[in-house]
Amino acid sequence: MALEITDASFEEVVLKSDKPVLVDFWAAWCGPCRMVGPIVDEISSEYEGKAVVGKVDVDANQEFAAKYGVRNIPTVLIFKNGEVVDKQVGAAPKNAYTSKIDAQL
Repeated sequence: MALEITDASFEEVVLKSDKPVLVDFWAAWCGPCRMVGPIVDEISSEYEGKAVVGKVDVDANQEFAAKYGVRNIPTVLIFKNGEVVDKQVGAAPKNAYTSKIDAQL
């Protein structure tokens, strides 16, 4: 399962990570988000130890969604060394996400 990332834990989990980080910005009411969720959980298992994979519920945690200009969900941001290095807006197949992580490993 992907980590639940909150506004309170975002800096520690994402910005200070020494590994690439995939962050899925989602909401419970969003249909495409429910399609992406299981894919993100699968990626979390496959990349354990190599990358950090987490989810931010934008309804409960708006600070970093706003900071990174997340207007449409699902939006997946890839971070490396505290910086956004790639993004995917909207639902996409699993390989769209894994190729973005692989490029940062």
